[in-house]
Amino acid sequence: MTAAENVCYTLINVPMDSEPPSEISLKNDLEKGDVKLKTEALKKVIIMILNGEKLPGLLMTIIRFVLPLQDHTIKKLLLVFWEIVPKTTPDGRLLQEMILVCDAYRKDLQHPNEFIRGSTLRFLCKLKEAELLEPLMPAIRACLEHRHSYVRRNAVLAIYTIYRNFEHLIPDAPELIHDFLVNEKDASCKRNAFMMLIHADQDRALDYLSTCIDQVQTFGDILQLVIVELIYKVCHANPSERARFIRCIYNLLQSSSPAVKYEAAGTLVTLSSAPTAIKAAAQCYIDLIIKESDNNVKLIVLDRLIELKEHPSHERVLQDLVMDILRVLSTPDLEVRKKTLQLALDLVSSRNVEELVIVLKKEVIKTNNVTEHEDTDKYRQLLVRTLHSCSVRFPDMAANVIPVLMEFLSDNNEAAAADVLEFVREAIQRFDNLRPLIVEKMLEVFHAIKSVKIYRGALWILGEYCSTKEDIQSVMTEVRRSLGEIPIVESEIKKEAGELKPEEEVTVGPAQKLVTEMGTYATQSALSSSRPAKKEEDRPPLRGFLLDGDFFVAASLATTLTKIALRYVSLVQEKKRQNSFIAEAMLLMATILHLGKSSLPKKPITDDDVDRISLCLKVLSECSPLMNDIFNKECRQSLSHMLSAKLEEEKLSQKKESEKRNVTVQPDDPISFMQLTAKNEMSSKEDQFQLSLLAAMGNTQRKEAADPLASKLNKVTQLTGFSDPVYAEAYVHVNQYDIVLDVLVVNQTSDTLQNCTLELATLGDLKLVEKPSPLTLAPHDFANIKANVKVASTENGIIFGNIVYDVSGAASDRNCVVLSDIHIDIMDYIQPASCTDAEFRQMWAEFEWENKVTVNTNIIDLNEYLQHILKSTNMKCLTPEKALSGYCGFMAANLYARSIFGEDALANVSIEKPIHLGPDAPVTGHIRIRAKSQGMALSLGDKINLSQKKTSL
Repeated sequence: MTAAENVCYTLINVPMDSEPPSEISLKNDLEKGDVKLKTEALKKVIIMILNGEKLPGLLMTIIRFVLPLQDHTIKKLLLVFWEIVPKTTPDGRLLQEMILVCDAYRKDLQHPNEFIRGSTLRFLCKLKEAELLEPLMPAIRACLEHRHSYVRRNAVLAIYTIYRNFEHLIPDAPELIHDFLVNEKDASCKRNAFMMLIHADQDRALDYLSTCIDQVQTFGDILQLVIVELIYKVCHANPSERARFIRCIYNLLQSSSPAVKYEAAGTLVTLSSAPTAIKAAAQCYIDLIIKESDNNVKLIVLDRLIELKEHPSHERVLQDLVMDILRVLSTPDLEVRKKTLQLALDLVSSRNVEELVIVLKKEVIKTNNVTEHEDTDKYRQLLVRTLHSCSVRFPDMAANVIPVLMEFLSDNNEAAAADVLEFVREAIQRFDNLRPLIVEKMLEVFHAIKSVKIYRGALWILGEYCSTKEDIQSVMTEVRRSLGEIPIVESEIKKEAGELKPEEEVTVGPAQKLVTEMGTYATQSALSSSRPAKKEEDRPPLRGFLLDGDFFVAASLATTLTKIALRYVSLVQEKKRQNSFIAEAMLLMATILHLGKSSLPKKPITDDDVDRISLCLKVLSECSPLMNDIFNKECRQSLSHMLSAKLEEEKLSQKKESEKRNVTVQPDDPISFMQLTAKNEMSSKEDQFQLSLLAAMGNTQRKEAADPLASKLNKVTQLTGFSDPVYAEAYVHVNQYDIVLDVLVVNQTSDTLQNCTLELATLGDLKLVEKPSPLTLAPHDFANIKANVKVASTENGIIFGNIVYDVSGAASDRNCVVLSDIHIDIMDYIQPASCTDAEFRQMWAEFEWENKVTVNTNIIDLNEYLQHILKSTNMKCLTPEKALSGYCGFMAANLYARSIFGEDALANVSIEKPIHLGPDAPVTGHIRIRAKSQGMALSLGDKINLSQKKTSL
């Protein structure tokens, strides 16, 4: 009997505070009570029998006084009672009284009420006594012709179970059911009958399917699902049958039921690897994702598409469907969109990249028009990154993408704008031909940038890549426009004093241009002391940042002005214009320095920024060739080095990925010819239905690690001592969201232990699902008790408890053995993951729980210590290998991992080698852990503390 067919009973708990009813009082209620009283008494009898009481004296009472009643509730309870009551004498013979019961059920099988007939037939499926079933066979057969489908479908089930358990009682069952199936019209009856034929007589099932293979689309979905299962099993066992049934599977892809379409597509992929079959299955999956409203279903089906893509020969077919896959982006769920974009990016090729970019551009524009939803910003970021990747892989696309994306630099969402800026920086460095276009667009959107971080980045790009005289003049104009009237301090003091009247100023706001006495454009603010509400919003952007005390942008501006001034000098020969431009740049820097030292800004200028601006002033006053070289060549070279290192790393990871997916065939591998294969070798793949059933029951066969330390024995925890009266040990089996404790309990005494109960309690985010039931242990006997514990989050949990028991014949109180604690290892829930530097920094700023662990180890090598920490915490190192290579006495690295519950864990390792203590001195330093929840941060810190020292094997 397979695991799925094991008999399962329900254990009903009896409240301990009430006195258990006596046999006499129950007998009295069953004999003389009304229907309500008899119902209650019968329920009590059932509970007592389930809990191990025998009650043999009540059997005849129930047959005489309860069995003849026609009440439906009592009839239902009687079915449960007859299922659990002992039906045989101690020597294994059937009780005489059961003949009377058998007669009562024969009458129920001929009852005019279809509910009673149907429920009696369901009860017969659970009977395991052939002598009881034999007299009922004619009545069961007759039920196959009943007018009501409920009776007919239960009759089929009863015949199937009886045929499976006692074939001699109904040897012609397959023939009988086949004839029934041919004439049956009801879908549920047909499904049950067909299901029986699959398991009892597969050839008859195939014969029936062959006769009606063209009408399969008209069947109900429950029957179609069973047909898909049959075809899968037949073709799996006998591949030569594929041609016969593959057309049927193709037809079922058009079924109206999503479940049938999903199963048919999965079966089609296993039966055929022809491009047409893969395309049809993929198309079916895409339709399902679009039409299904449940996001979980969408994610599951997307996973199936991603699995298809992993196969090298299927990838080409899926590349033609990229545009269809992008239809899934209409789903508002961010997780679905993320997976879809990743899949599309993996499948993009030079044939379809143009169409992909058009769709993504439309999506980006759409996010601008949507009313702000919390995920809109994140979705926009995803789209920007996807377009970034497309442009890097297919440079021809960059010219189309950049103008659309540059609009987002003025976006309120800093994260999306930062992604655009990063993309623009890479594009302007890589693609020389696009530089004029990017500079032009950057100058257009420059005045509208709202975020100081983006402003700094834009200034750097303009300063670095403006190479013509006109562009340099435009940059200066934009800077003056963004800074407002200068000198800043004087104009601000005048405004505060109200000397500048609003009529004299422009009232339109920062977009209005005015010409200054120097011939360049500037913007004047419509600020007056009488209108403080207008004061903030009318201030030009750069002036606003400076008055808020953000002088880092001023240092960035000084560098930019120095670069463009030095470049202007090399481009323009006229001395007067050279000096005029340098003077203007120096005036701007000087006025900013003056502002920084005054009391007007909210925060004074920092010394670092003063130093940088002073340095830039000195460079412009001297104009030495060395400084010119550093400012205009070295900076760009640094960016170039960084981008090439990044690209190299990406290529390396892609190469590893493709190597993983490539199916390598050795020259001396045997070739398998289907015609020459032995029948038992044909099942090349595992049976998917059996695998999914086992997975649902938690019986998945995992390959054990080759390392003997990683075997099951490693997870056995001893709970009591060898000298205790009861010895216990537990095997801790961790599934994804629950833990199964398999506890072995051994009675080491010469007494019988009654009501031996395992009492467990939990600490942390663990919850005991059910209380283990009591056992009776014979002298020196043993038993296994299983307990399920639900896990809700990633933190160290502790399971503790004791074993209590009574000694039979002893008058003393209950005995108790206290168990050792079981510590649940957090590592079972943590998996390495990767994220970008920007995401890491954002999470680092957001997460409120920090745990600082001091390094205390015997490892003397920095790299070895880092690898040891990575191995013992399951975290991934985000710092690239190049940054960690070489040796310099100290090391800093960022680590990241994600739990199966979706919680993030960040860590920063800062370690050094104290050289003054000699070459054998151990590593010192700190590890800072940050997480959203306190439990995660503390548990990870405990794990690091426990595993810091390297154990010598």
